[in-house]
Amino acid sequence: MKAHFGRKIPNLQSLKAATRRAKQEKNPGSAYTVTKEVELSDAEFKRFAEDLLEDQPWIAKEDGGMNQAGEIRCIRVRNVQTGERILVNSEGYDYPRYTAIEE
Repeated sequence: MKAHFGRKIPNLQSLKAATRRAKQEKNPGSAYTVTKEVELSDAEFKRFAEDLLEDQPWIAKEDGGMNQAGEIRCIRVRNVQTGERILVNSEGYDYPRYTAIEE
């Protein structure tokens, strides 16, 4: 599985725009593996998506980085009502430092 990760993307709208640009530029994306899944209600997901740079209680410093196979380790954040998914690589921080849309 591959996704287009962006660094310090402020919100979902900006993440969608960055993903469109990456696809237009024929960027192949990065391989990733999901290490944890977080399910949020529609309201919680919308709050999360409005500020992707906010610290989250469900992100630990050890979530993220790369595994030995060179895949990005990430958290899948899923909207339980819509099924929309955002991948989070904290890269040692308490906020979504790198994010991608999982298709």
